Amino acid sequence: MPGSAEETFGRVLSNDLGAHRDELFISTKAGYGMWAGPHGEWGSKKHMLSSLDQSLNRMGLDYVDLFYHHRPDPNTPLEETLEALEQSLRSGKALYVGISNYDPTQTAKMLELCKQRGIRLLIHQMNYSMFQKSSEAIIDVLDKNNVGSIAYCPLAQGLLTDRYLRGIPEDSRAGTKGTFLQKDNITEDKLAKIAALNDIAKSRGQTLAQMSLVWVLQRVTSALIGASRFSQIEENVKSLDNMDFSAEELATIESVLA
Repeated sequence: MPGSAEETFGRVLSNDLGAHRDELFISTKAGYGMWAGPHGEWGSKKHMLSSLDQSLNRMGLDYVDLFYHHRPDPNTPLEETLEALEQSLRSGKALYVGISNYDPTQTAKMLELCKQRGIRLLIHQMNYSMFQKSSEAIIDVLDKNNVGSIAYCPLAQGLLTDRYLRGIPEDSRAGTKGTFLQKDNITEDKLAKIAALNDIAKSRGQTLAQMSLVWVLQRVTSALIGASRFSQIEENVKSLDNMDFSAEELATIESVLA
């Protein structure tokens, strides 16, 4: 149900984390379907600002630290979407603004509009991993403009972990109906690449997940990790123990991915 995660977070914040609000960096997005009706999604000022107000209400907040536009709207000028982001800043309901899932041309256009209006675009969030490298063209645009980048799905929905080293588990994302990761997407070639990458990770003293995160962090400012267990967070944080690749390691990874 749209908004349910924010409602849950709002309860956790109220019950357990409220005293630490000033040390928490909380973000939300607008752009995908949130309610029925013509203003329930996309990038109009009406949708953007209404969605932000609803998010604040669900979480019990006066402001978020970062407000994203979740995806470009083919029927709304970028200028209008930017006006909504600007208004969120001017009203104090957001401290920073960002975008997500814009292609390189759209990203460059939005950055030019931000420059014209004196608005700082903090960051762009995109799908980026060893199995999703098309976003590197976006990262190039961001780097040239000193804008941050954050990767979602850096572990390719679990493919770049030890979950698929012995095939497709029934309780995995790919083994469950209704998820974005489908069995048909996991070919023998991809499983062979996962196994080869895992061997490289072992030689580095890391798990495949840890190496995959380090690889992503060579290009982006930050990466989003999803965890269902505390042990997964602990494993991911240990990526920081070995953040360097040799030229030979990078070349071997690229040969596997080719």
